[in-house]
Amino acid sequence: MAGACEDFVVVVTGASTGLGRAIAVETARQGAKAVVVNYARSAEEAQDTARLVEAEGAKAVLVQGDVADDADCRKIAAAAEAFGRVDALFNNAGTTRFASHADLDAVSAQDFLELYAVNVVGAYQMVRACRALLEAAPQPGAVVNTASIAGVTGIGSSVPYAASKGALTTMTLSLARALAPKIRVNAVCPGFIDTPWFGKGLGEAAADRIRANAAASTPLKAASTPDDIAASTVFLASRASRHVTGETLLVDAGTHLGYAAQVAR
Repeated sequence: MAGACEDFVVVVTGASTGLGRAIAVETARQGAKAVVVNYARSAEEAQDTARLVEAEGAKAVLVQGDVADDADCRKIAAAAEAFGRVDALFNNAGTTRFASHADLDAVSAQDFLELYAVNVVGAYQMVRACRALLEAAPQPGAVVNTASIAGVTGIGSSVPYAASKGALTTMTLSLARALAPKIRVNAVCPGFIDTPWFGKGLGEAAADRIRANAAASTPLKAASTPDDIAASTVFLASRASRHVTGETLLVDAGTHLGYAAQVAR
C-alpha cells in the first residue's frame, strides 16, 4: 500500500533535532523519495537525521543554512532543483528567547527582531525561494508552517515568541489565498513538545517540571513527543489533505481547552 507521501520531494527546515527530525523521518516512512534536511548549526545531529531518513528508504540531502538569510533560503531550495519539484515544504526552523511575560524589561526590540527574522521572515523567504518548485509538483505543492499554541493563546516561552507565532498563523492565511490554486498553505500549532529545547533554555530541573505539568494538566494527560506532532504535521502535507488550505491545526493534547478564548472556537 502506497504511503501518504509516496514519491514526494520534501524540504524540512530546522531538521537536525526534535520535531524537524521527526517530520523528516515520518515523510520518508510515508514514502517520500527525497528529503532535504536543513540545519543552521548542528551538523552532527543533522547527519543523524539524514541516516534515519535513509534507513526509511528515502534519499537525504543535507544543506546548512540560516532561514533568516534570504541567500541561504535560496541555497536550501536549490538543493531540491535536481529533483525538478518540491511536493512539500515544512517551515519548521524556529527560535525563542526565554523570559517571563510579566517582566517587560526582560526582552528588547532586538529580541523581537531576531525571533521574527527566523520564525516569520524565514518562513516567508523559504516559501518564496521554493515557489517555482512547489508549483511544479503534479498536485498542488504543500507548505506546512510550524506555529505554536503560544501564537493562539498568548502563552509560551516569551512574549516575542508568542507574537511571532501569531504572526506566522496570520501569514499562513495570507499565503494560502495568494498562492492558490497551485500551492496549499497550512499551519500546525503544537503545545508542549518533549525535546531538549526546554532543557537547554531553562535547565533540566525546570524542563522536568514543565514536562510533568504538561502531562498532568492537558485533557489527554500527555506530554507530547516529536513523533506525536509529526504525524499530524505530515498529514497536512500529504495527499490525504489535498483539499485543505488556510487551516491552523492545534495539536496540543487539548491544552487550548483550558483557555476561555478558545472554548468558543
